[in-house]
Amino acid sequence: MAEFPSKVSTRTSSPAQGAGTSAWVLRADLGLVRSGFGVLMLVQLVLGLLVWALIADTPHHLYPAYGWVMFVAVFLWLMTIIVFLFYLLQLHLRFYMVPWPLVLMIFNVGATVLYITAFIACSAAVNLTSLKGTRPYNQRAAASFFSCVVMIAYGVSAFFSFRAWRGVGSNAATSQMAGGYA
Repeated sequence: MAEFPSKVSTRTSSPAQGAGTSAWVLRADLGLVRSGFGVLMLVQLVLGLLVWALIADTPHHLYPAYGWVMFVAVFLWLMTIIVFLFYLLQLHLRFYMVPWPLVLMIFNVGATVLYITAFIACSAAVNLTSLKGTRPYNQRAAASFFSCVVMIAYGVSAFFSFRAWRGVGSNAATSQMAGGYA
């Protein structure tokens, strides 16, 4: 016990300058692009762009059904870009108080329902608004097909979002820490 004070260093140091401030460093999570979640979002982005580009290249302003399809396709394309950037730049980790698995589930279910309506409106209006074999007919038919594929992609994302929200395959503590998509 007598040697105890001689072995303890009581020298103090000052903290590094600026150590108390938190820096917002945006780092891209390139692993997201290789994950199933990221691949599904990229499929939604590419095919959603294709849907609204095909409709935009036809005289869509003459028919209200294609106005709805354009609204759904462009709105969800922009929202998916925002969500993708949120996860790519890891901003969801900054806002830890938001229940991201629940937000993603609501977004994907809503997108699926909107794309169901857009698919039905687009496919029902193809025969009524253009002649078979013409360029607008082919573009609108292709837009109907791709809107169905995007609807399926959002549906698959909704299923996986639901599983992440429910924490299937793990306990509640690990699903909360992983943010739903690890």
